[in-house]
Amino acid sequence: MKKIRVVLSSVLVAIMPLCESAAQTYEDHFTRPVSDVMQDLQKQYGVKFKYNVDTAGVKLPYAQFRIRAYSLEESLNNICKYFDWNWWKQSDKLYKIKPYEYPRRHVEEGEKMLDYLSTLYNDKQTWEKRRNRLRKEVRQRLGIDALLDSCVKDAKPILSKVRKHDGYTMQNIAIEMTPGQHVFGTIYTPAKKGKHPLIICPDGHWSPGRERADEQTRLATLARMGAICVDFDLYAWGQSKDEVEKHETSRAHRMQAAFALRLLDYMWNNRKDVDKTRVGVNGGSGGGTHTILLTVIDNRFTAAAPTVNLASHFDGGCPCESGMPVQSSCGGTCNPELAACFAPNPMLIVSDGGDWTSSVPELEFPYLQRVYGFYDAKEKVRNVHLANERHDFGPNKRQAVYDFFIDVFGLDRTKLDESKVTVETPELLRSIIK
Repeated sequence: MKKIRVVLSSVLVAIMPLCESAAQTYEDHFTRPVSDVMQDLQKQYGVKFKYNVDTAGVKLPYAQFRIRAYSLEESLNNICKYFDWNWWKQSDKLYKIKPYEYPRRHVEEGEKMLDYLSTLYNDKQTWEKRRNRLRKEVRQRLGIDALLDSCVKDAKPILSKVRKHDGYTMQNIAIEMTPGQHVFGTIYTPAKKGKHPLIICPDGHWSPGRERADEQTRLATLARMGAICVDFDLYAWGQSKDEVEKHETSRAHRMQAAFALRLLDYMWNNRKDVDKTRVGVNGGSGGGTHTILLTVIDNRFTAAAPTVNLASHFDGGCPCESGMPVQSSCGGTCNPELAACFAPNPMLIVSDGGDWTSSVPELEFPYLQRVYGFYDAKEKVRNVHLANERHDFGPNKRQAVYDFFIDVFGLDRTKLDESKVTVETPELLRSIIK
């Protein structure tokens, strides 16, 4: 008798999914708990899901009809789009389920976008027609002109004392933008007299901003080799946070671009040691996004080195990079096409294998080479890909930037020695004379 009960129990367990399936009908929209559906997918495909969304009590109509026996990822597409979720492959056996993010897409979508964009131009003439429209519309969608018009006119800079170091000096600067709000930055200048190239350096989201040791090391080393470098706080970061509380806003997108342009204007108009024929821009992560944006909206830049940011499938994860709809320009664009607007000027793309830039060597870089080829200037765009590294501005990424500016701006390689740099305290970097 006991043996019969065991056999019957096994049969019941085996047919329970069939019973549940049979209970689903057109009248109840074939609805199942989404957690059950996802558990079934895990078993079917031998994978695990991690969640940044809450699935408790969530129901999925027409559940089984969304599943594709031949494709886990198509099944996930059909499930996630109902809830405005998205999936991201972390490894062969691990997928993350997250809320939809407007600036982030799958690599395959980036590839389709670049393929589409490439059909719009086949030579220099058709490309420049598109480029000119992009430059105009990006500027309009960013709203940069209206913002600059609202800025304090003839605001005098507030400067700190000059601090002398081995082969370079540092001086803090603050300029009033809108009433009561300033851009705060630091100027790194070669100790050697003469005309020097200028490099504007928008920052990324690595804490603590321009006070970071790697940020100071990079800019000071470039200054020791002969370039004037200027960096500045993100909107509502560092000293800026003393005046503005919230960083994650669309205003940050416009303001950070305006910060860079205001500092460029000051250096351009007031520093006689600036060589106006050699003006660069270099930043990492979110600073790389702004590096590209600045080359689109200001034609004074002659060399650019966006670092660990470029992707056709990612516009930038913070509103300070994508809060204004610049990617909607001209029917739709992406950061590689915006970067292409800089052709044929020298550009370095630094990428790595540990973030969204892992696709650069096979996807974004060949696209840029094609556009640069319209000018017979493929050699003017370069890619240093660090396949075994992750998202940072570490020594190898800095070295790539040094090599680039040594080449295009004629900097003095004999002065390349990061050990000679003095990393200053936050108190010194925030000091100004009012």
